Amino acid sequence: MNLTEEIMNDFDKRKAYKKAKKRVTEERSFYTHVAIYVVMNIVIFIFKIELGDFIDDEGYSNFLPWNLIATPVLWGLGLLGHGLWTFKEKNGLGKLFNKSIFSEKWEEKKIKEFMNEKDHL
Repeated sequence: MNLTEEIMNDFDKRKAYKKAKKRVTEERSFYTHVAIYVVMNIVIFIFKIELGDFIDDEGYSNFLPWNLIATPVLWGLGLLGHGLWTFKEKNGLGKLFNKSIFSEKWEEKKIKEFMNEKDHL
C-alpha cells in the first residue's frame, strides 16, 4: 500500500468515526429528550392535580383538563419532530433531505457552480 492509499484510508476512517460520533450524539440527545418529556409530564400532572385540590376557582377547574392534555400533546409533537430528524436515515427522510437545500450534495453542487462562473472574483 502506498502513502496516498494509507492517507486516504486514514481519512476515510476519521470521516466514518466523525459521522458515527455525530450520530451517537444525536441519538443520545433524543433519548435524553424522551426521558425529560416523561419525567416532566409526570411531575406536571401530579403538581396540577395536587394544586387543584387547594384552588377553589372555577376558571382553574375549567382550564385544568385542557391544560393537562395540551402540554404533553404539543410537547409530544416537538418530540416526534426531534425523533423524525434524529432517525431520518431509517425512516426515509434522509432521502428527502439529500435532494433538498439541507444536503451536503446540494452545497457541493452550488460551490462548484459558483466556482465555475467566469466572474467569480
